[in-house]
Amino acid sequence: MSGFDWGAFAVVSLTSLLAIAVGMAVTATIGVRIKRHNVVDVSWGAGFVLIALVSAVVGSGDLWRRLLLLVLVAVWGLRLATHMAIRSRGKGEDPRYEELLGKATGNRTLYAVRKIYLTQGISLWFVSLPIQVAAVSSGTFGVLVALGTVLWLVGLTFEAVGDRQMEAFKSDPGSRGQIMDGGLWAWTRHPNYFGDACVWWGIFLISASVWPGVLTVLSPIAMTYFLVFATGARLLERHMSERPGYREYQQRTSYFIPRPPRRAPLSTPGG
Repeated sequence: MSGFDWGAFAVVSLTSLLAIAVGMAVTATIGVRIKRHNVVDVSWGAGFVLIALVSAVVGSGDLWRRLLLLVLVAVWGLRLATHMAIRSRGKGEDPRYEELLGKATGNRTLYAVRKIYLTQGISLWFVSLPIQVAAVSSGTFGVLVALGTVLWLVGLTFEAVGDRQMEAFKSDPGSRGQIMDGGLWAWTRHPNYFGDACVWWGIFLISASVWPGVLTVLSPIAMTYFLVFATGARLLERHMSERPGYREYQQRTSYFIPRPPRRAPLSTPGG
């Protein structure tokens, strides 16, 4: 721990905060102008790419580690940002933000800045701590780096394939009014969120391969909490729970961690 350059980390962290502040300010300006705050979902993935880029440029640790994390975060973040931009194009405000802004008692714009953009910016900084620490760390390419990269790849696959399968399902006129329960969606009700969690646990392992990266464990825990309990799976399930067939889908399909689907219960005579 004595060999860790806390001064260099402070420079990376403060520069990342500045980049986040600028990014969120631009995003908020766009959101207010188009009257649709779900634009922040596009900047979520892009924000991590910006932090990884800043960390790679300003950091003083192993060049290969900085470049590895930049590539991994860029592939994940740019794919997610593009996906969210396409998904929201031509549509109105996300119901999550409509519900949140409905609680505003004063100026809705200031309320949105505080509750959406400021909260998102702080979350970006905290979840990205493994990237920031790794940017000023030095060490060899070990088992944890390899395991982290593999876990990242598993996560990216789940997220990308899950999103693609859902897009194909929604674009099929014959699926209208039905519940998507094929492909990865038969193994978990949220393959994209599960994949997202794996991506960030993989990034954490790469950072944890060199001390004090292991101390950033609260970052992937926070991301997993967001995905499972806060703004991710639980909130989506609340909106989906009343759709015909969704209750049955919940009974046979794992909530988050993938597993083979349960068989439908056999009907009994007179049952």
